[in-house]
Amino acid sequence: MKPGSGQAAEGRASTARRSPPDLSSYAAVIRWLHDRPDIERMRAVKLSDDAFKLDRMHRLLDRLGNPHRQIKAVHVAGTVGKGSTVAMIAAMLEECGYAVGQYTSPHLTGLRERISINGRLIGKSDLVELAKQAARAVSKLDFEPTFFELVTAIGFKYFAEQAVDVAVVEVGLGGRLDSTNVLTPLVSVVTQIDFDHTKILGTTLPVIAREKAGIFKQGVPALVFDPPPEVERTMREAAEKSGALLRVVNKEIEFSSRFCTDPDLGPHTRVCLYTRTSRLEHLPVPLQGEHQASNCGLALAAVDTLKSCGFDCPEDRMTAGLAKTKAPGRMQILQERPRILADGAHNPASMNALMRCVGAHVPYDSMVCVFGCCADKDVGSMLDKVNLGADKVIFTRASTTPRAADPDELQKMFQERSGKMSQVARTLPEALALATRAVSRDDLIVVTGSFYLVGEAMKHLEQERTKHEA
Repeated sequence: MKPGSGQAAEGRASTARRSPPDLSSYAAVIRWLHDRPDIERMRAVKLSDDAFKLDRMHRLLDRLGNPHRQIKAVHVAGTVGKGSTVAMIAAMLEECGYAVGQYTSPHLTGLRERISINGRLIGKSDLVELAKQAARAVSKLDFEPTFFELVTAIGFKYFAEQAVDVAVVEVGLGGRLDSTNVLTPLVSVVTQIDFDHTKILGTTLPVIAREKAGIFKQGVPALVFDPPPEVERTMREAAEKSGALLRVVNKEIEFSSRFCTDPDLGPHTRVCLYTRTSRLEHLPVPLQGEHQASNCGLALAAVDTLKSCGFDCPEDRMTAGLAKTKAPGRMQILQERPRILADGAHNPASMNALMRCVGAHVPYDSMVCVFGCCADKDVGSMLDKVNLGADKVIFTRASTTPRAADPDELQKMFQERSGKMSQVARTLPEALALATRAVSRDDLIVVTGSFYLVGEAMKHLEQERTKHEA
């Protein structure tokens, strides 16, 4: 059920028609959007099915000319790896010569990051004009759309107006009732299923998988990567019920991967994927970590599937595009001295993958982890994963979300699990200052726990660089 996406009863319903607001500037648009109910930033509450209605999104889009029906799309859901998979698919399609829209969430440092074409963020003037159109549409509705509903509608309208060849669209949360699920895509992709947002999506993997598989559509190819048996059963049941054409990478689609090291790329993973139309052998996975192999397999299979829809995707272009993939906020070195690495791992599965990935790819003497997460996560399990890699932890909180867990509570939970050193910092800048004083030349600072915290780290370090250059 998609609170992050915004089919929420939080919208302020009204039968009265409203005058559109004055959205004459980019700043006014940003204020207007952030004044909308934004459940991404709210503390999670258990919501009934009645609280989320796709008909809200359909009514909003109808007022905007139904742009979602004018774009071809790849739709990507899942617990872990959505953003990475979207980035790889988009990079390959762009290299094949297509105009590729990307719709992702959350953003790290600015809202425009959510909507881009071939890596170029939506222009401020375009965003202002589309927001004005959205505001006029809202004034004729009898409900108040949420932040995510509006941003999604603006994204779809932008892609339609710019006549993209294909849009790669990331589900915000869940799938079945997500605002993006008004699409009928060319292919649906579901990445790894794990525990996250359990108060909303459910407490067992099959129940969570059923929500994610809600993006399956009749006659539309659907791809998953060799899931656990109970998840696969759920996926196959959902595909049969919806009429989707399910294929499992590593079963119906031949796939293999291996971890290796060479002088040029260092430690990395290579994958092979074979279908009737592609023979992709020993391709380096462009993103670090063994866990990215399955995401890469899904991305390759998705682009291969598009060939049956008339897309011209030569293997050499796919390979070249894959190598150019960029995924901000994932295993990203933000600064060299001291070395600061940021990763938006925000649940136990992604935190485990991060700690394994850092151990395999980044040499260091000791790790100081700057950690802050949302209170509605499985915090204890995340801290257990942090304990596996960090030598010292500095707990803090992102200032941009009220969902952020109290750092004192985080430290208390950590002390119950570990005898390692830890401190509390009230702000991210304070935490980075403490971490900087605690490390030597060959040590590593890792900022993680949420994309909100990673985004704040990016902004802060950029401001510091600008200040020193002035």
